[in-house]
Amino acid sequence: MTPIVMIWVVLGIATLGLALYRKLITANEEDLVHLAAGEERQIPEQVALARKLELIDRWGKILTIVTVALGVAIGIAYMYQAWVNPSSVPNNFFRKNY
Repeated sequence: MTPIVMIWVVLGIATLGLALYRKLITANEEDLVHLAAGEERQIPEQVALARKLELIDRWGKILTIVTVALGVAIGIAYMYQAWVNPSSVPNNFFRKNY
């Protein structure tokens, strides 16, 4: 089960990295839409940034869903294993093997 947990950790780190990347990209973003005369050169930059953010958001949602689903699946598998074979579960505060 350890390789699956490692994959889950890597997915979580990738999701957090993507969120940080999005934050860094939008740090210098202007919240204004430039439509006035003389601002035409900024319009393609804003369109390109909007497309980039849409792509990042789509992958962020996908990674988040996959990470959460895998985490839930790992938790369910661990609980099932504990239910079927209680002696294979590590000792903890509430259950001690004597």
